[in-house]
Amino acid sequence: MKIGMNMLLWTNHVTEEHYPIIDTLKKTGYDGIELFLGEGDLKHYSKLGSHFSAIDMGVTAVAALSPEENIASPNKAYRDAGLDKLKWSIDMAEAANVEVICGPFHSTFAYFTRQPPTLEEKQWSTEMLRKAAEYAEKSNIILAPEAVNRFECYLYNTMADLKGMAEAVNHPNLGAMYDTHHSNIEEKSQSSAIKTIAPVLKHFHISENDRGTPGSGQVNWPEVFSTINEIKYDGWLTIEAFSTIIPEFANAINVWRDYSSSEEIYTKGLDFIKQGLKNNR
Repeated sequence: MKIGMNMLLWTNHVTEEHYPIIDTLKKTGYDGIELFLGEGDLKHYSKLGSHFSAIDMGVTAVAALSPEENIASPNKAYRDAGLDKLKWSIDMAEAANVEVICGPFHSTFAYFTRQPPTLEEKQWSTEMLRKAAEYAEKSNIILAPEAVNRFECYLYNTMADLKGMAEAVNHPNLGAMYDTHHSNIEEKSQSSAIKTIAPVLKHFHISENDRGTPGSGQVNWPEVFSTINEIKYDGWLTIEAFSTIIPEFANAINVWRDYSSSEEIYTKGLDFIKQGLKNNR
């Protein structure tokens, strides 16, 4: 397994000014970082990729879709725009040497119809995800859509839902991801949820129930780490935590306070993961 740190703790647009943070994460012991694919062009992401390669830092990424790019929408123009956005995300990711693109891009984050998901919505989403996976194959990038909690999404909330989606897409370049924060809200147990998604699991977020320092809250971590070891997961374990540093991004994800200092999150978080894996074999 490789341990990563999501840069959304500091920024939603990584640039050269963030190299000192990334270099510090490397010295601390991280194997890689996770980028948000928002703005920028091929030149920008290629430059980032060169720096990451120079310091032997692995890379994963997060992608998202706007309401006008919703691939689960009944509006075909929106679905087509969403597929174009996913293809753009894959192109930028390839330039930055990204291995896995994760996130709730099966639909639009925090968008609601005020109704339960329909079969048609899931079929539209699946169709576009299959096309995106076919496009990702040329770059050898894995797409790992994320189920998020009921307050942030209505289409996919549980690992059972997400597994069904991945099986319906049925493409080797698309799997699924697991997030301990969302599962802490939606699942009956972390262990059973991880075992459910295990056959298609391609990425893993370590995130506390309050989005602060892993190990400081209510997530059942012994269950998480013992099950990771049991299923012999060998992909990325990436810490995802948030802050109020960027107001517009914090507002978008309903973060109204700082849960832990960034230094505490990335130092204690790394130690916590290593000890958790060791102590729960």
